[in-house]
Amino acid sequence: MPRLCIPQRTGFAWYQQHVPLTIELRNLARQNRSFSSRCLLSTQTAGASAQQDFVPLRKQLKDEARAKRSAKRKGQPEKPRHDDWELTVGIEVHAQLDTDRKLFSRASASLDDVPNSNVALFDLAFPGSQPWFQPATLIPALRAAVAFNCEIQRVSRFDRKHYFYQDQPAGYQITQYYEPFATNGSLWLAPHDGIAKEDGNGVRVGIKQIQMEQDTAKSQELPSSTYLLDFNRVSRPLIEIITLPQIHSPATAAACVRKIQAILQSVGAVTTGMEMGGLRADVNVSVRKRSDTIPGDQQYHGISGLGQRTEIKNLSSFKAVEDAIIAERNRQIGVLEAGGTIEGETRGWTLGSTQTRKLRGKEGEVDYRYMPDPDLGPVVISEDVILAIQSKMPALPDELMQLLTNDPKYNVSTEDAKALIELDDGARLEYYQDAVDAFISLQKNLPEGETPAASPGKVIGNWVLHELGALLSTSSTPWDPQRVPSPTAIASIVDLLSRKKITSTTARSLLAMVFHGDDDARSIEKIVQEENLLLRPMSRDEYLALAREVIVKHPDMVAQIRDKGQMGKIGFFVGQVKRAGEKGRVEAQRAEEILRELILG
Repeated sequence: MPRLCIPQRTGFAWYQQHVPLTIELRNLARQNRSFSSRCLLSTQTAGASAQQDFVPLRKQLKDEARAKRSAKRKGQPEKPRHDDWELTVGIEVHAQLDTDRKLFSRASASLDDVPNSNVALFDLAFPGSQPWFQPATLIPALRAAVAFNCEIQRVSRFDRKHYFYQDQPAGYQITQYYEPFATNGSLWLAPHDGIAKEDGNGVRVGIKQIQMEQDTAKSQELPSSTYLLDFNRVSRPLIEIITLPQIHSPATAAACVRKIQAILQSVGAVTTGMEMGGLRADVNVSVRKRSDTIPGDQQYHGISGLGQRTEIKNLSSFKAVEDAIIAERNRQIGVLEAGGTIEGETRGWTLGSTQTRKLRGKEGEVDYRYMPDPDLGPVVISEDVILAIQSKMPALPDELMQLLTNDPKYNVSTEDAKALIELDDGARLEYYQDAVDAFISLQKNLPEGETPAASPGKVIGNWVLHELGALLSTSSTPWDPQRVPSPTAIASIVDLLSRKKITSTTARSLLAMVFHGDDDARSIEKIVQEENLLLRPMSRDEYLALAREVIVKHPDMVAQIRDKGQMGKIGFFVGQVKRAGEKGRVEAQRAEEILRELILG
């Protein structure tokens, strides 16, 4: 099916966007000139005492800057501008469900096919076509609801949300506004999730509801005011997760979206994350004086006393969430401090910007003309389905964090555990666990006199995250189980290294060799044997000879170590000894011991 092109007029749209701004700037300049004239007249007629009280703006700014520097020198931290204001944020996350079919048709939900190739008649709002709910799309949505501790509603219904835009061919979107399938959930954010310091040991965020709805067409804007529309995305199944306004920090809001994505991915509910366009976030932002109650007693999701909120649409990264909230908070505070009022409106955000921009006035329930969809019956979920979903739920990120940091088998740091959980949609964690199992198995059959490694999980974690991670970064290669060395291969390399059969340099070379593809697909043991890579330990005399040779060449660095205590420079000498020695024979730890002995005495 061919692409659909919609040309747009540019003349009037450009005039609307730019000419009013020009007029506004011109009027502002006139007001400034008038204000300056009034100030001049006032100072000429007010007498000598008034002239003495007048402080030029330039001098005022200098005095304020000088006072700030003085306070800083005296150890008095400058009070942030927003400290007197309370920020409140609610989040709406739209996530594409991982399904084979669309929500209301049997067309494929594939993301990578040719544009406009997976389109049913209903997706195009063809006259007479009817929606046909696909029950299989409910399964990943239920997994998400269970993961967020929601109450599953045994009966839910679909509604029509009316609005007119080129990416919505029917003139309305089918969603669940009045009776969603899941309500009253919750989400726990811990310090390791990246919340703001002021949030202490954690934040519990309530989830008002999770609803199913259809996605819109994908729009692509081209030069000359042309839009391309891909209807493959129309009616792809989405869930919308709506939080309560219980977040009071931009960093915590970004952490909330990141945690939602991690949970959705861990239960296999979604296709991809934010970085691939499978998840988008809208944020609702309001501010109020900490000491005041906002007039009008604004309510948002049943919480009263909040300031007038604005909504920022379609944020596509965690950084965008944080930066957009900061910008909108500062804008609202500036307006209120100047005596203005905040208007309920929908605003946009551009990556790299410092300000949000107005898109349109905020629509409400009346504007969307919500109504029950007459062509769709209720969705009835049996108790057996709910119990089956609950019984097969995989481990959630918090459970995995506890396992990786507390189980003696793994016992990795919080930072490494977080990386393992988040990287590559869980594939890196699965790879790591297989490698740990393989390493422990190899360590069980050690020859007499050799002892197993003390922390198998930590050792393997370092190689999976850092050594293998460095190879992936250098080659700009995405994670691919068929591309990376097998878990058994990396376990074999670490096993040989821990038993001092190879040096660390040889171990890294082996990993790189397997990563870039060993032509004969040889095992690690066979490569080591055929390439003569087994460590042949050097004698003490050999180490002494090499160490003395490099020490003589760098007397200045030796003096810096002896006289100034710059112990970090010993690492330089270790590297020189490894280069001077026979490849694969120098052990870094042994070389460092000899160097310390010669340099420090």
